Amino acid sequence: MKLRSLLFVPGDRPERMEKALGLGADALILDLEDAVAPEKKPEARRLVADFVSAHPAAHLWVRINPLDGGEADKDLDALASVRPNGVVLPKAEGGASVDALAHRLTMMGNATARILAIATETPAAIFQLGTYGGAKRLEALTWGAEDLPAAIGAATSREEDGSLTPPYELARSLCLFGAAAAGVAPIETVYPNFRDLDGLAAYAARARRDGFTGMMAIHPAQVPVINAAFTPSEVEIAHAQAIVDAFAANPGVGALSLDGKMIDRPHLVQARRTLGLMITPP
Repeated sequence: MKLRSLLFVPGDRPERMEKALGLGADALILDLEDAVAPEKKPEARRLVADFVSAHPAAHLWVRINPLDGGEADKDLDALASVRPNGVVLPKAEGGASVDALAHRLTMMGNATARILAIATETPAAIFQLGTYGGAKRLEALTWGAEDLPAAIGAATSREEDGSLTPPYELARSLCLFGAAAAGVAPIETVYPNFRDLDGLAAYAARARRDGFTGMMAIHPAQVPVINAAFTPSEVEIAHAQAIVDAFAANPGVGALSLDGKMIDRPHLVQARRTLGLMITPP
């Protein structure tokens, strides 16, 4: 399944999890970390495990707590008897942390769950973004603009107009390049102002332009906007298909003319990527 939109849902709110199933997100992230207060985590683990067990056909991921604390082991123990599609790893610090999680999943008998690493939440993580190649079970990388400024003592990660300040633009870019180097999907971070759907549309369009293939959401209203942004239009699909067809009709040629413009092999790569973003009807 394509991961255009991944909607966060608090793990201690079963009514929201049920409702979220019908909101059109490509995947749900059932959150056991930041969205759940410490005293509610035991109940949230039980509720998430029950929900995953009850919905085997749904595309469900679970965000566990960071590996360097005892809460992660409790999260994984709670998931031992169920099979979510994947696990979201917060505060990941390079491929070694993904391999460590993959090992723990294997030891608990889960041989299928994929891993989405949140790869920029600590200062040390920034220096590990080139190490994800070959990490076991890695499906995607994403980044965050909230934990990192807190970790380094910054007042904010954003300008007054909502745009990212230079350090966090750098973190975003390195995540994008790190995902590409590892051969996994780059997923854009959340857009925090969930009431500003026009701003979200512009932000998501910029993300797809830059190379991200999907985006996380924190509110149901964001899902259709994100899905639209990461779904090629009919015009884009037709143009991409024309490029692919032109090269297929001229094998061995490095450059061609199409609609009065020169196209070469990078255009073919991009065209194939665009066609790969198409969502196949069920």
